[in-house]
Amino acid sequence: MTETNKQAQKKEAELGKGVETTRATPLYTPTVDIIEHKEDIVLFADMPGVDEKSVDITLDKDQLTVYGKVEPDVPEKHRLVISEYGVGDYKRTFTVSNEIDRDRIEASVKNGVLKLVLPKAESAKTRKIPVTGNA
Repeated sequence: MTETNKQAQKKEAELGKGVETTRATPLYTPTVDIIEHKEDIVLFADMPGVDEKSVDITLDKDQLTVYGKVEPDVPEKHRLVISEYGVGDYKRTFTVSNEIDRDRIEASVKNGVLKLVLPKAESAKTRKIPVTGNA
C-alpha cells in the first residue's frame, strides 16, 4: 500500500483506558485542516455522512468537542453484503485558548465537511503600532 493510500484511510479514535462508547458502532477521528487568518481561525473537518442534524458541538471550559453521528445507509428491502468503507461516528476534541472569542464561534456543515469559524478575541488580533520620529 502506498503512503498516500495510508493517509486517506479513516483513523479509528483512540479511547482512553476504561472508556467505552454507548453505541455499537466504530468511532473515527475526523481529519482536520486548520487555517489561520488575521481575524479568525477556520477549521475544516471531514465527516462523510453527517449533516447539520447529526453534528453536536460543545464547548466546556477550554475543551471544544465535535461529535458526528452517522447511520448506515442501506436501502429498504436490501441487505448489505460487502462494505469496503467503514461507517461510524466521529469525535474530536480541541483545546481552545483565551485568544478565541468563545461567544462568536460559528459552525456549518455541507457535503460531509464541517466548517468551524473561531473568531479571534480583540486582545489576540495583530495590530500595527505606529512609529514616530520623536524619541
